[in-house]
Amino acid sequence: MQAGLSWETVLRKRDAFRHAFVGFDPVKVSRFTSKDVDRLMKDESIIRNRAKVEAAVGNAKALLVLRKEFGTFDTYVWKFDDKDVLSKDLKKRGFRFVGPTIVESFMQAVGIRNDHERGCYRRAELARARTVTPAR
Repeated sequence: MQAGLSWETVLRKRDAFRHAFVGFDPVKVSRFTSKDVDRLMKDESIIRNRAKVEAAVGNAKALLVLRKEFGTFDTYVWKFDDKDVLSKDLKKRGFRFVGPTIVESFMQAVGIRNDHERGCYRRAELARARTVTPAR
């Protein structure tokens, strides 16, 4: 939902998204029908972009297929260290709104990438933490 919007906008609507997308349970979201999409398009508490709402449903379905192949999304995603390669692979698997910028932000957020400047204290903290708890 963040694509093209500020994080502040998305984060202010976090609780509404959690409710609208049933706790982000991919099994439940994958069962959404066109009636559910129509209902969400009337929900003023979330970002009402039909392409993004439909992508969320499609991505939940794609996630379930991916889980069957790899066991967990975690196992799958930690095989990548390049945003472009991960983005292309996700798209090939049917995911939408997973361009390189979104994927890079995700990789940074979960610790796959540490893009802090070499002199940044946070880079050193993350590098130390990674030696204690290595990447999968």
